[in-house]
Amino acid sequence: MSQESPNLSRLLDIMARLRDPETGCPWDIQQTFSTIAPYTIEEAYEVSEAIFTGDRDKICDELGDLLLQVVFHAQMAAEEDSFTFDEVARRVSDKMIRRHPHVFAEGVAADGEAVKQNWEAIKQAERAEAAKDSRLSVLDGVATTLPAMVRAAKLQKRAARVGFDWPDMDAVIDKMHEELDELTEVMKHTPDNKARLEDEIGDILFVAANLARKAGIDPETAMLGCNRKFERRFRYIEDQLEQQNSSVDQASLEQMEKLWQKAKNSA
Repeated sequence: MSQESPNLSRLLDIMARLRDPETGCPWDIQQTFSTIAPYTIEEAYEVSEAIFTGDRDKICDELGDLLLQVVFHAQMAAEEDSFTFDEVARRVSDKMIRRHPHVFAEGVAADGEAVKQNWEAIKQAERAEAAKDSRLSVLDGVATTLPAMVRAAKLQKRAARVGFDWPDMDAVIDKMHEELDELTEVMKHTPDNKARLEDEIGDILFVAANLARKAGIDPETAMLGCNRKFERRFRYIEDQLEQQNSSVDQASLEQMEKLWQKAKNSA
C-alpha cells in the first residue's frame, strides 16, 4: 500500500491555514459551498481546455487547481463536522471497488461496453437503495446544474434504457425537420412571442442533443469544437482585414463572408 503523499498533506495544511478564523485569508474565510461552486465548475472546464491543447504541463497545473477545489470544500465540511477529505477519498475508493467487480471481485466484463453496462446497473441499484420507500424515477440523479446540452443527453440516455427512444438517426432527423417547421410557423405568425420562440428553439436544441447521442457523439464536446472553429475562422477574418488596413467594424457583411469562405477552405 502506498504511503500518503507529503504534498497532499501539505495542501490540506495550507487550506486549513487559509481558513483559520483568526490568522487566515479574509477572502477564503468568507467563502461557502455556494460561493465556491462556480469556481469548481470553472476549474473543471479549464482542465478540459488544457487537455484539448495537449500541453501536459498545463494539464498538471489545471488538475492542481481542480484538486484545490476538492480540498476547499472538504475543509469547509470538516469545520462544520459533516465530513473530511479522508472521508471523501474513502467513499470514492469504496465506490470504485464496488463498481468494478470485474477487477476487485468475481465479476466479468469482456470489453469496455460491458463495463459501462455493469457500471450503470450498479448505479441504478445504488439509487434504488438510497430511495428506499420513495418512488424511483429513471431520470433521478441527473444533476440539474449540468450544462444544458450535457443534461439533455443524459436524460435522453436514461429514457432510452427503458425503450423510450427513436429507432434510428433518420427518425431523429425527421423530428429535427418537424421542429424547424414549427419554429418557422411561430416566426411567421407570432414573431414577438418570446416564450414560444424560446420553447421551439429549445426543442430544436434538445433534438440536436439526441442526434449527437444517436451518432455516438458527446454534444458538449461537439459544441466546444464548433465554438473553437468559429473563433479560429472569425480571428482569420480580423487578421485579414487588419492586413488591409481595415477592421470588422468597417467591413461589409459581403466582405466578411468572402473571408469566412477563405478561412473554411484553408482549414
